[in-house]
Amino acid sequence: VIVDEAHQYRGVFGAHVSLVLRRLLRLARRAQQPRGNVGEGGRGSGFGGSGGVGAGGHGVPITGGPVVILASATSNNPAQHAARLIGNPDVVAVTEDGSPRGRRTIILTEAGPADSPGGDSGGGAGEDLAADAGDAGRQADVPPGNRRRSVTTEAALLMADFLVEGARTLVFTKSRAGAELVALRAQTELARVGRPDLGARVAAYRAGYLAADRRRIELALDDGELLGVAATNALELGIDIGGLDAVITAGFPGTLASFWQQAGRAGRRNQAATVVLIASADPLDAYLVHHPDALISRPVEAAVFDPTNPHILAGHILCAALESPLTDREVAWFRAGPVVDRLVADGWLRRRPRGYYAAVPPGQPDPHRVVSVRGSGREVTIVESATGRVVGTVDAGQAASQVHPGAVYLHQGRSYVVDELSLAEGVALVHEEVPDYFTQALSSTTIRVASVPDAACDDVAPGLRVANMLVEVTRQVTGYAVRDPGGATLAAVPLGMPPESLVTRAVAITIDPVVLAELGIQDVPGALHAMEHALIGLLPLVATCDRWDIGGVSTALHQDTGLPTVFVYDGYPGGAGFADCGFSRFDEWVSATAVTVAGCGCESGCPSCVQSPKCGNGNQPLDKRGAIALLQKICSMLGG
Repeated sequence: VIVDEAHQYRGVFGAHVSLVLRRLLRLARRAQQPRGNVGEGGRGSGFGGSGGVGAGGHGVPITGGPVVILASATSNNPAQHAARLIGNPDVVAVTEDGSPRGRRTIILTEAGPADSPGGDSGGGAGEDLAADAGDAGRQADVPPGNRRRSVTTEAALLMADFLVEGARTLVFTKSRAGAELVALRAQTELARVGRPDLGARVAAYRAGYLAADRRRIELALDDGELLGVAATNALELGIDIGGLDAVITAGFPGTLASFWQQAGRAGRRNQAATVVLIASADPLDAYLVHHPDALISRPVEAAVFDPTNPHILAGHILCAALESPLTDREVAWFRAGPVVDRLVADGWLRRRPRGYYAAVPPGQPDPHRVVSVRGSGREVTIVESATGRVVGTVDAGQAASQVHPGAVYLHQGRSYVVDELSLAEGVALVHEEVPDYFTQALSSTTIRVASVPDAACDDVAPGLRVANMLVEVTRQVTGYAVRDPGGATLAAVPLGMPPESLVTRAVAITIDPVVLAELGIQDVPGALHAMEHALIGLLPLVATCDRWDIGGVSTALHQDTGLPTVFVYDGYPGGAGFADCGFSRFDEWVSATAVTVAGCGCESGCPSCVQSPKCGNGNQPLDKRGAIALLQKICSMLGG
């Protein structure tokens, strides 16, 4: 059994893949006599390194079965990661690098000034908000002389330059809309410089396209018909594009592993290659551009995932019991005892002398059709109202924020406005329109402590407590902002979308009001809110996530803690291991955050320090000076 790109299996996705692999190996062992060992091999200089923080384990070791080979060019801890994925500690790491690679030049840069030649002409900030969910709207609060071009505009202009020079180029963006906008802007720029022939050979590529459209773009890129593609991380893996000369990453992709995977798409046939990282308006990007050793010299992150997460494990256990009755030893191997007890009590499993058998109630769907290794398992289909044509799809968990009524939605270079969203029917109706505005969802979030902290640092220092706990988060899209191309708010439209709740893991930081008073912080909600945003932005430095995997809530008086509290939580039911990792490396995390916020040259907060692209409150209130004082105080309390 060969598993490629093993480093990708992290977080909730990694837990799902681990359980699929364990189910497969379990059945394979039953179908053959045990033979050989389970090992890991692979390629790339990313192999090697030491340990890392992770969740889960192997339970009762069960050996035998087929040989498993896991490959990755960017693995920090290959043996440990492979053992956790397949539930077997008998793993051997192969770390010799034999991959072909030419000389590679890496450039770290920021976008140019918005008023420089080729700037946004008043529209780039809006493009960046549409593409990166709020970046430009936040730039609307930055003094005009300090504004920079959007990261999507900068990437498009650079792509056009590279194509004119004859370099086949791939641009990675962090959002679907970003891929669309980079391709469109590059085509416009190429037409402006008299090369529309090159513009015709540029395309976008992202998830949400129909399968036939994705295959067509892949073939055109592979055979050289396309010279430039702007893509999400959907093109980070899998397709061997040997002729690429340059990769442009529009904003740090969230993890070092992803960055090196993207960089590795160019120069795969021993030719020289150029890799450009354009820093977006994000605290982590700002930190990396000004601390390049943190990007170039650090080992890639250890993959974090938890295959014992009960929210994920229950569905896989039921599938496994349908595939073949589960023995007590296998239940222990899956570390599923409490989950099995609950399934038995709820009538989904029955205990028999030969093991546990599935007992799916009549009328219930096959569990194999319900368990989804990505997203919520449900999709909303986007349909053009006038023609009935399917435009694309979006995960149901993102539908309320992406395709709510009135939302502007981009797809393959076309702009649509959403007329109606039915979550019950899984359909969003749209019509094609090119409005002179864009939209951003607004939301409210509440959080409550769901359990006693299982690990707490009550004695960190007088007035400071850091805890790792289970919380229940309730989020509701309450409306959306209508913004002009410069990012200014034109209107706020209320919506009545249903609330969504999840139980997940969180780091909770509580500060005694006496400490805040000693620091002279007047705007306590603003200081806590700014610190929350900055911590979310820097958590990817110590955990294998990006800021879209996590969320946060801050309050001057939380009902459960009774104190000013900042929560940073995993955005997945049951948690994905990210908050656990932040808790275990809290000193490093908060120190980097303090350095980044204090080192930013803005006066009152900007996207590079304390503003957030996904703040449901429109980045209000924020007190940057209060956040700096509080972060530095926490560092001193920690002895740093």
